[in-house]
Amino acid sequence: MSAEESATTGADASLDGAASDVVRDATETREPLPGTGGFAGETDGNLVRDVLGRRPLFVDADDASAWAFDPRELPAPVSVPAGTVAPVGERPDPEASDRRWTLPDPDPMEDDDAALAAVRDAVLARTRALGGDDSAGDVAVAFSGGVDSAVVATGVPDAPCYVAGFEGCHDVAAARAAAAEMDRDLRVVELTHDDLREAVPALVDVLGRTNPMDLSIALPLFLVAERAAADGFDRLALGQGADELFGGYAKVEKAPEDPRVAADTVRGARHELLGTLPDQAERDVLAIRAAGIEPVAPLLHDDVVAAALDLPGHLLVDGDRRKVALREVARGVVPDSVRTADKKAVQYGTYVSRELDRLARRAGYKRRMDDHVERYVRALVSDGPVTPPETDS
Repeated sequence: MSAEESATTGADASLDGAASDVVRDATETREPLPGTGGFAGETDGNLVRDVLGRRPLFVDADDASAWAFDPRELPAPVSVPAGTVAPVGERPDPEASDRRWTLPDPDPMEDDDAALAAVRDAVLARTRALGGDDSAGDVAVAFSGGVDSAVVATGVPDAPCYVAGFEGCHDVAAARAAAAEMDRDLRVVELTHDDLREAVPALVDVLGRTNPMDLSIALPLFLVAERAAADGFDRLALGQGADELFGGYAKVEKAPEDPRVAADTVRGARHELLGTLPDQAERDVLAIRAAGIEPVAPLLHDDVVAAALDLPGHLLVDGDRRKVALREVARGVVPDSVRTADKKAVQYGTYVSRELDRLARRAGYKRRMDDHVERYVRALVSDGPVTPPETDS
C-alpha cells in the first residue's frame, strides 16, 4: 500500500495519508497539491489537513490539545478545516492565517488536446496504481455502473465490484449491465428495511449527523463497505470526487442561471463545488471506515486534481454533456455504453432516500410534519423502540 493510500497504520501513526517529510515540505512551500491523496494529522507540533480535506481530522471543542481521526474518541469533536496548519493546543480558525493552503484556480489550458492528455495520464496512472503493488488483491470496488466507478475498476481488473440497492433500483440495474459489458465479477448487496434500521444508529454515532441527505448518501456506502470487509477486503476503491472535479452536476452545467451556485461560469461553479468536498469526504471516509475497511479515491489524487483544474469550461460541460473530459479519457478504456451512461445520485439511484422516507411514514412521521424523516432518525437512535409521534395540529 502506498503512503498516500495508507491510513494510520503507517510508520508515522500521527499522520494519515502521507509521510511526514512530504507534509513538512508542503507546509514550508505552501504547495497545496504535493502529490498525495490527501492527509491529516499532526507533524512538527502542528495539526494539518490537506487543501481538499480528503482525510477527516477533529479537535475537542473544550480541549484543543486533544485531537483524533475518529470523532468518537473526543467528548466534543469539531472538524479541523481543510487547508489548515495550526499549532496543537490552539483551536484552528478557518478565517485566520491557520489556512495555509488554498485550492489553485489557474487559467484554463488553451490546447484542448494537451489538456485532455494531461487528464488522461493522471487518471490512468492513479487508477492503475491501485493494482500496481503486492497488496492489489486486497482491493474491492464500489461500482454503480457509471463512468466514474468503471474507470476506477479498470485499474484493478481482477477485483470484485460491489453495488448496493433496493430491488428494482437504477444503480443495481446499471451496475449489472456495465459489469456484463466489462466482464466483471459483480456482487449485489440487496438492501432491506432492516438493513437501514440497523445501520442508521451506527452511522449517526460516527458521523454525528441526523440529516436525511447525508444518511441517504452514507448508508449505501457503509453497507457496500461492510459486505466487502466481510468478504476479506482491506480497501474499497471509489469514484468519489469525479462529479465535483469534472462538472457532473446540473447546477454546474446551468451556471449562471442556476440559483444554487453563485458563480457565473462553468469553471467558477466547479470551483465552488470543490469547496464542498471536505464535508463530503468526512462523511464518506468515516462511514466506510466504520464498516471496517479503508477507502481509496484515486480520482481525488493531487495529480488528477491538478490536471482537472487546467481544463477549459467546454471540457467540463458542453451543451447538455457533462464530465466531457472524463468521458473522453474513458474512450477505449471502458465500453461506450458505460462511458456515456447517465448517472443518478446514489441516494436516489439506490432507492435509499425513498425507503428511508417510507420507513419514517410507516412509523407515524408523515410528510406534512416538518423534517419528518430526521425526526424518525432521531427517534430511531434514541433508547427504546420507535413510537409514533403525537399528531401535529
